[in-house]
Amino acid sequence: MTLSAHDLIAAARAQILELAPHELAPLLGSGTPIVDVREPDEFADGHIPGAVNIPRGLLEFEVDGHPAVAGRTAEELSHRDRPVVLYCLSGGRSALAAEALKRLGFVTPMSLAGGILGWEVAGLPVARPGSW
Repeated sequence: MTLSAHDLIAAARAQILELAPHELAPLLGSGTPIVDVREPDEFADGHIPGAVNIPRGLLEFEVDGHPAVAGRTAEELSHRDRPVVLYCLSGGRSALAAEALKRLGFVTPMSLAGGILGWEVAGLPVARPGSW
């Protein structure tokens, strides 16, 4: 059976917790890591204040300091017992990323439903070049 990207995302969403933008907003500044899994150029165009950029393609490698990332472990991914929120443009990549972290033993990986697009539609702040 051949699966589509939509099928993989739907399966991931069935395994993880998704937060609505209004549920994520109170977590800003609380110490809960917020990880933007988009590419660096997307992140540079605008991101949720306080978020760090760890592209989807490097995420799993940055958990345990894989040689592919020069042995570095991202601080935001160094505590499997803490919640972590991931987001992307529309919520697909972050759902897949949250599912991957769950398989790696993270207790509470969460994805932002609707991604940064949903965040912006909700009227929530976005850090843009020149504002940081």
